[in-house]
Amino acid sequence: MREVTIGPNEGGQRFDKYLKKYLKEAGSGFLYKMLRKKNITLNGRRADGSEKLNVGDRVCFFLADETIEKFRGPVPAFRETGSAFRKSAFRGSGPSAPEGAKKELLSIPVLYEDGQVLLADKPAGLLTQKAQARDYSLNEWLTDYLLAGGKLKEEELATFRPSVCNRLDRNTSGLVICGKTLAGSQKMSELIRDRSLRKFYRLFAAGKPPVSGLVESWLLREENSNQVRIYEKKPADSRAVPVRTGWRLLEAYEDCSFLEVELFTGKTHQIRAQMAALGFPLIGDARYGNEAVNRHFRKAGVRSQLLHAFRLEFPPLDGLFSGLSERSVVAPEPESFFRMKKFCEGSANIRRP
Repeated sequence: MREVTIGPNEGGQRFDKYLKKYLKEAGSGFLYKMLRKKNITLNGRRADGSEKLNVGDRVCFFLADETIEKFRGPVPAFRETGSAFRKSAFRGSGPSAPEGAKKELLSIPVLYEDGQVLLADKPAGLLTQKAQARDYSLNEWLTDYLLAGGKLKEEELATFRPSVCNRLDRNTSGLVICGKTLAGSQKMSELIRDRSLRKFYRLFAAGKPPVSGLVESWLLREENSNQVRIYEKKPADSRAVPVRTGWRLLEAYEDCSFLEVELFTGKTHQIRAQMAALGFPLIGDARYGNEAVNRHFRKAGVRSQLLHAFRLEFPPLDGLFSGLSERSVVAPEPESFFRMKKFCEGSANIRRP
């Protein structure tokens, strides 16, 4: 018999969901059979799996240790990520850990951290979430960071994984919200979902848009393609969703503009596609941008879209999240932005609003 006590990162979820994480190699049929036969109990009583777990609940497994270990599968271990892997991580093509690498985490700035939440400044070129099994993304970095700092135990990974709550494109840099605990992930996801968290981006776009503006349109993601289309009016396709973006002009150069954008809705490629649809594509954007414009700005070293998640403004919060209450967190503009400004200032007159 094995007894497990439910911890803070496991409470608040359905019992059957927890069991599928703890015994991840076991089928649902086996788990429900064990519940019916009282080979798995909750607080000493029969359970059907629909119960909501609370911190401190006791789960008993009346199974052989060999059976439990077989169905638990391998427990993920800390990855040794050395400097050789750091380079491959930004290409998304490296192995999970290079031979002989010493323990060394990717150097990613942490801009805010408390017991529940971490705000990181993701560099351009790093995936937020892995696209292939061999990828090393910000999600993997988060787990390694918490393990290395003793803020997470390896055995906890069997039933809980810290996770990124908002997703940025690979070549978009800036603020990413990470949930260190189940409560942290749930609360941050709630703020994003109800749009009480304000999100501001900075970018360089071709052309000269008005000093300020607001665009509301419809976004449709194409099937079998990582691309979206923008429609002024609601299309017949029911999969289209409304999207809303506001902007403020910060500086206007001869052939491009520097903008701050507020993202009211957060859909795939929203900013990139909407700005392109308005006639102001992002500088360096190979998917939605203008190739002739991009070719010109390669002289400034631009190789991908100049888009940066710059600032997050949190609503009033209390309890576990009081440290973020009405807080504004800023990720400094990356070096690529300063190179771009220097290039523009040296080759054209500046028009400030």
